[in-house]
Amino acid sequence: LQVITKEYELFEFRRTEVPPLLLILDRCDDAITPLLNQWTYQAMVHELLGINNNRIDLSRVPGISKDLREVVLSAENDEFYANNMYLNFAEIGSNIKNLMEDFQKKKPKEQQKLESIADMKAFVENYPQFKKMSGTVSKHVTVVGELSRLVSERNLLEVSEVEQELACQNDHSSALQNVKRLLQNPKVTEFDAARLVMLYALHYERHSSNSLPGLMMDLRNKGVSEKYRKLVSALVEYGGKRVRGSDLFSPKDAVAITKQFLKGLKGVENVYTQHQPFLHETLDHLIKGKLKENLYPYLGPSTLRDRPQDIIVFVIGGATYEEALTVYNLNRTTPGVRIVLGGTTVHNTKSFLEEVLASGLHSRNKESSQVMSRSTSRR
Repeated sequence: LQVITKEYELFEFRRTEVPPLLLILDRCDDAITPLLNQWTYQAMVHELLGINNNRIDLSRVPGISKDLREVVLSAENDEFYANNMYLNFAEIGSNIKNLMEDFQKKKPKEQQKLESIADMKAFVENYPQFKKMSGTVSKHVTVVGELSRLVSERNLLEVSEVEQELACQNDHSSALQNVKRLLQNPKVTEFDAARLVMLYALHYERHSSNSLPGLMMDLRNKGVSEKYRKLVSALVEYGGKRVRGSDLFSPKDAVAITKQFLKGLKGVENVYTQHQPFLHETLDHLIKGKLKENLYPYLGPSTLRDRPQDIIVFVIGGATYEEALTVYNLNRTTPGVRIVLGGTTVHNTKSFLEEVLASGLHSRNKESSQVMSRSTSRR
């Protein structure tokens, strides 16, 4: 940053009224977003199946054929994926049906025309596109089918509804009751059970009626492994109130409180997608010139009051596809502002918890080495 400030003109590639803005955020300021189940296509695929360089490993899907053991989901090469990646899962099912019907209409039509050499020649010329469409249908039917199977097998509709309650509402009694109820459900996996308790631990960390010890006992009684139980405290260390600079759960002003109250009165359109990442509020305030300078110190000639035209967001500790959806929607609805999202990685819950575990081990190793050096110096 010192070099950039000193050699400012070298980095000023394009003259605009307001220079491009680089917003650097820390994942520990919002540990809620990477913990939640997702219900838009791209985010849901990454959460339940994992996306690695646009590739999805389907080798563990029951009865999978050899040619579908690994598939590619790329918006550049797959029109269906490009058009559906940010849509809700319910809409994907309907659109898959339309895709199949369209394919079925074209399939017999092509076959019926094979009555002459000319027809056969025409079919061969058109076959690559026909084959591509066939592959697209097979791929998305398989992916959506596996997502549906996992949702049913893991009782994710019910789990996700309680996750959203923990992330978006402030009714401790109701949240505690619902978490306890799901911990008794045999369909709820140890992974999802631990995830619910983690969300509870973050939200109600300092609540006067905090019941985390009882929930930890419930996890033990359910047979949840020690690895996941330890992650609950590790997560609070990573992104708890003591660490984060933001207040994830309480409305900040009268307008926010009024909005939350009206939202409660009217209900929500989709209980599974109530949550908005903290990034949404941060970018909204940045665009409107309302970011607090004491919370977001900055370098450069302009002030945070100037409306930026180009914003590059980089999340240290990893971004998520839910945050990518937030950026997509803001780009779509905010004329004159272009936002790009990046990060050290793109997390799903599994990779995020691995990062939390690794950061906890790093902290403990650092502390132990400091203790060792102090004891050595005393000698």
